[in-house]
Amino acid sequence: MSLIDIIETAQKEGKLFDSSVENLRIWAGASYLPDWVISSISELVNNGEWDELNDRFYRNLAFGTGGMRGRTIGRVSSSVELGSAKADKIKGTPNRAAVGTNVLNDFNIIKATIGLFRYTSNYLKINDRLEQPRFVIAHDVRHFSRHFCELAASTWTKLGGQALIFDGPRSTPQLSFSVREYKANCGAVITASHNPWHDNGFKVYFEDGAQVVSPHANSIVLQVNEVALDEVTAYLEINLDSVVTLNTTADRRYLCVLDEIVLDREVIAAQKPRIVFSPIHGTGAISTAPALRKLGIDVIEVPEQMVQDSNFTTVQSPNPENAEALEMAIARAEDSGADLVVATDPDADRMGVAVRNSAGKMVLLSGNQIGTLLAEYRIATLKESGVLPEEGTQRAALIKTFVTTPMQDALAKWHGLKTVNTLTGFKWLGEKLADYELQMKQRLLEEEGMAIDYDACDLWTRADLLMEYSTFFVVGGEESYGYLAGDKVRDKDANAAVIMICELAAYLKSQEMTFTDYLDSLYLLYGYYEEQSINIYYEGAAGSQKISNILGSYRARSPKKFGDVLVTGFTDFGKDEIVDADGKKIPPQDFYFLELSNGYSYAVRGSGTEPKIKFYVFGRSDVANSDALPAIKTSVAKEMADILELIESDARIRADAELEGEE
Repeated sequence: MSLIDIIETAQKEGKLFDSSVENLRIWAGASYLPDWVISSISELVNNGEWDELNDRFYRNLAFGTGGMRGRTIGRVSSSVELGSAKADKIKGTPNRAAVGTNVLNDFNIIKATIGLFRYTSNYLKINDRLEQPRFVIAHDVRHFSRHFCELAASTWTKLGGQALIFDGPRSTPQLSFSVREYKANCGAVITASHNPWHDNGFKVYFEDGAQVVSPHANSIVLQVNEVALDEVTAYLEINLDSVVTLNTTADRRYLCVLDEIVLDREVIAAQKPRIVFSPIHGTGAISTAPALRKLGIDVIEVPEQMVQDSNFTTVQSPNPENAEALEMAIARAEDSGADLVVATDPDADRMGVAVRNSAGKMVLLSGNQIGTLLAEYRIATLKESGVLPEEGTQRAALIKTFVTTPMQDALAKWHGLKTVNTLTGFKWLGEKLADYELQMKQRLLEEEGMAIDYDACDLWTRADLLMEYSTFFVVGGEESYGYLAGDKVRDKDANAAVIMICELAAYLKSQEMTFTDYLDSLYLLYGYYEEQSINIYYEGAAGSQKISNILGSYRARSPKKFGDVLVTGFTDFGKDEIVDADGKKIPPQDFYFLELSNGYSYAVRGSGTEPKIKFYVFGRSDVANSDALPAIKTSVAKEMADILELIESDARIRADAELEGEE
């Protein structure tokens, strides 16, 4: 039997999906593909790895509005893919990325680069801009990251553009900054952020330095989808002769932006906080540690995790949201007596923190707590310094996602600032920064007849101009450990976040106050808020259907109650017309927000970067005095646990109901 015959027989026996077979026919029958592609497919077919083949071929890897992300190493790898790497535990990068339509490999990287180039070239022509399309690419430490970076750069120059890459791994926020700094038309970072070791991604930015959103995003997606497989092979061989490589000068420029984020240098110099820092094997070591030492902060490293390691071998997951990822750093802090622990994920856009409580014990802060503490400190400090008026202003904003704690809404309101809620994903915050910049420039030109070089202005000049003519972004972030203050970077920045949390540590040390004391003082002011989330993972082709079932069922038959708690409000972001605090319409999305009769609320959405569905539950209680706070925390935690259990149970029923044809 031929390879195609075996594949079609497996289809008849129900072992392969129809969509998988459709894609396999194209790949297995393509004479223009390299021999190693057919060899890999043949081995998996002959070994009867039907689940693996379904996962790899049941669909095309989606190039979404921000790029793409997925496995680059299969659960089962062929011998030609592995090369000298061992199948049981990858010791080095395999010889080749996984073959398939639904994995991140050379073919999908080239396809994405061609589509992005075509859109960018057309965009420049439409706007009568004759420049050569310029593309900046960064990469993290993951498997194939350097290879994919060079492949994209080589493809771009072969197409007729100019490509700039770094001489080694760099963080996502540095890429965001560099797009504007080097006046590029677009950028990309090769990373899967905090995902498992076997994943990688291709995240796209436009010339404003932020991740692409509409109208660019949808048009780029269309261009990528139009690239045919037989177009790709001409670009498989890498040629870097025309590629520009950026050196440490690029790092110094970015470090200046990190230095600019500091509000009170004197308190840092006086208190000199001691911190344990871990980049969890990633790019945080390149920028964070030097920036901290420049400020005179005593940095204690976790030596084992300073090593750039594609397998992240010291942790189960390189995600600073997970307590396990900070265990080594916390142990180091206990041994050294450090004031706090900070850790960044592989591409240094997320930061996790552990601090000492009033008893001197190390405790983890949630992403919501970190963001709230940073917001309170920075807003109060900017008021004291006169940057913000004491009474506040609606020309200054805190920007957060809908699924980030409502405590930050209360905080901003108390300070007299505007709160802008966005959909999940920092691209929406980046879009806001672009809107504010453009509005300021237009009004300044109309009213004063002035045009300025915005990128040449320091942070505080920007603040004055934005509050006069538009909106000044003060601070913002998302519950999933991403933070930003300032708009020279247009994505979440863990390098800057580490500096901000260290400055806060110095301030609290000067006040003889712990982080937990500070947080409790805010609960007395704004009320006690608690947030918990549920992540339900469904991997592979079957898992994707389960996630779709849950999201679809919420729209078709939304929950009415959980035990004795009734659902009193239901907002469907995919159907309801919703506008933000600036009067801008929120784009439709499969995202739901439910209000409950006990005063709690929760949100539901599918993750855009991992095979999971997420539920975010929010609770709040007034606090009469400090004596009442411990009992309130206990009461809210219990009620929260009960609600979480009921929501998860309901979700698992919904996941399977559609598969079985149930109503």
